[in-house]
Amino acid sequence: MNPTATHEVLNQSEPLAGHNLYTTDRALRDALRFHAPQVDEARRTELGLLLGDPAMQAHARLANVHKPSLHTYDRYGHRTDTVEFHPSYHALLGAAVGAGLHATPWAQPGPGAHIERAAGFLMYTQLEPSVLCPVSMTYAVTPALRDNGAVFTDWFDKLASTAYDPRLLHVREKRGVTMGMGMTEKQGGSDVRANTTRAEYIEDTPWGRCYRLVGHKWFFSAPMSDAFLVLAQTPAGLSCFFLPRVLPDGRLNAIAIQRLKDKLGNHANASSEVEFNGALAWLVGEEGRGVPQILEMGTLTRLDCALGTAGLMRGAVALALHHASQRHAFGKPLIEQPLMKNVLADLALESEAATALALRLARAIDRQDDPFEALMRRVLTPVAKFWVCKRGSALAQEAMECLGGNGYVEEHGEGTMARIYREMPLNSIWEGAGNIMALDLLRAMKKRDANGDDVVGALATELDTARGAHPGYDHFTAALLARFNDAADGGGDEAGARRLAQDIALAVQASLLQRHSPAAVFDAFCRSRLGGDGPLVFGTLPAGVDVDSIIRRALPC
Repeated sequence: MNPTATHEVLNQSEPLAGHNLYTTDRALRDALRFHAPQVDEARRTELGLLLGDPAMQAHARLANVHKPSLHTYDRYGHRTDTVEFHPSYHALLGAAVGAGLHATPWAQPGPGAHIERAAGFLMYTQLEPSVLCPVSMTYAVTPALRDNGAVFTDWFDKLASTAYDPRLLHVREKRGVTMGMGMTEKQGGSDVRANTTRAEYIEDTPWGRCYRLVGHKWFFSAPMSDAFLVLAQTPAGLSCFFLPRVLPDGRLNAIAIQRLKDKLGNHANASSEVEFNGALAWLVGEEGRGVPQILEMGTLTRLDCALGTAGLMRGAVALALHHASQRHAFGKPLIEQPLMKNVLADLALESEAATALALRLARAIDRQDDPFEALMRRVLTPVAKFWVCKRGSALAQEAMECLGGNGYVEEHGEGTMARIYREMPLNSIWEGAGNIMALDLLRAMKKRDANGDDVVGALATELDTARGAHPGYDHFTAALLARFNDAADGGGDEAGARRLAQDIALAVQASLLQRHSPAAVFDAFCRSRLGGDGPLVFGTLPAGVDVDSIIRRALPC
């Protein structure tokens, strides 16, 4: 008897590696062709090939296995407050910066710039989402710096640089820089108006009004960034400040990192708790106008929450389809089992709808000067952040189940599915959890622009694009819009705000799928999402849905 006979490996799927994340994502390509047909595909194709490379996947695994470590002092007892990362983290962040996912739309503006960047961000999330935290924050805070012209002049070229430079140096000595944000305090959470960090004016300087900050931040993400935008109280109220790690005279600023957070996921990224003990910071904008400043940045970070979750959803669906194509059970591949086909098609449908909604928000941000898009941006930001992020966690659990026990094991496929599952709740919590988004939506639905046009009217115009294409769609959207005609409070009360966010998301997703997805996808979405009580557990597509076409479209190879 051969003693190694029992060690023969059978019926195990091969790792999903060596594929192009862009050319194999038909949903993303069709959405981009619709929203930005003028943008050249060469850069996205090149990035998609890089992100599917096995060497990059190995970097993603190593950056998560070897978590960041905090060094508050050097060997001689000097306070250093530095965070050490595995070399793979720097390789990953360097690739993201090199692809221009942080500030390129601000440095090279033009039609489709934000949409192209959004596509790259969505794809990159499938490789490793943790390193995108400083990338997203740099993207969000860069335009806000224009409210301090002197700082913007000295920093923008380095912020826009595609050269990644992790060294702790003065901005003049660096090839490129990144930025973070510090808003949340332990007593406030989403209620930033409750912040207690104090800012005391010192003097006017070449960078404008300089203040001394005393206080703390409960969540201070990416503490290794070169500078941060933070909130602090002045006599005029909550204000926004630029806080560099290295001061203009070359000294380290008084930013004391107390500890790194031990998080459920997002392991490659450092999130910290810090204290300011006389840290120097420069006013951005006007005193007392910190909240409006943060809301402008929140629009961009919330876009990235939707994009990031849509990317994770695509990654989870790709893994489930890849595994089911190779794994056999009960005499044939899983992907040929009728019940599994229903589940896989349903997951693919949800993923495509998430991509469609996230890219639609990116288009609204891309067209900064379009009044209609400004109204759509107001409604789509909370809706996309709320709905895509909520559906992401449910999808990840179901996709993991498609892999069975293998999906729950960290080492399977470089730990990808387990990593996706742990990462999914983050985007739903970060930058305003579900209730915050639902309340923001209620406020948005009452807004009018300078011309008197309102958000409800813009939404009606958007939904009208697919009118007549499906009876279920027509019935659903008519009932949705009737809420605003019948209710004086903007379409619903606070207790029903989540349902309103869900229904607007579903209606907009359906209208988008009708415009840039195959008829089988649009029909399946309307029949499964727009009737009865809305989306059910995955794998409950009604009879007659063309599941084979949906699955073929979503295959990652």
